Amino acid sequence: MNELLTHFILLFAVIDPIGTIPVIMASTAAYNQREKKRIALKAVGLSALVLLFFILAGELLLDAMDIPLSAFQIAGGIVLFVFALMMIFGESKPDDEIKSIKKNNDPSVFPLAIPSIASPGAMMAAVLLTENSIYGFWDQFITAIILLIVLLVVLILMLGSHFIFKLIGNGGASIISRVMGLLLASMAVKSILEGITDFFVL
Repeated sequence: MNELLTHFILLFAVIDPIGTIPVIMASTAAYNQREKKRIALKAVGLSALVLLFFILAGELLLDAMDIPLSAFQIAGGIVLFVFALMMIFGESKPDDEIKSIKKNNDPSVFPLAIPSIASPGAMMAAVLLTENSIYGFWDQFITAIILLIVLLVVLILMLGSHFIFKLIGNGGASIISRVMGLLLASMAVKSILEGITDFFVL
């Protein structure tokens, strides 16, 4: 149960559903409610396909390139840590991604699906949480379900973004995003230490 909770917290932190709210608000300002709903559904659907692909084939790609998972775990942990530092000290996720929004006929792909929901950190987390030598098929299936639950939370928050943003504002979303960054930094350090241990033990 503790491991499932850890996986949920890690995926929740890297996907950052709260931080996605200002992004969808800014990128869909010119659309009506029906179009906003379509954009939210498509963005979450595309993100699910991308992240499930990394769960299914991420480690196979590493094996094909002869990269040990311990090395990827260390690299992934470092990237997650940098990502977390950006969330804590740099511009928050909402501020940073809202600035990247340009005229786009389909904001569900950019910036919503990538990089807001299916971020590089989320892709790496999907691989690290489904390592074949540690997790069996059932464990990986449960992780995939947890991922889909987090994405369901993202969808619910996106569909209700107008009301939620009125409550917390951009400042509230930034604060929550930084708290998620702190949690992510702790988990990233744990991943680096475990990768180093596995590398030298093996």
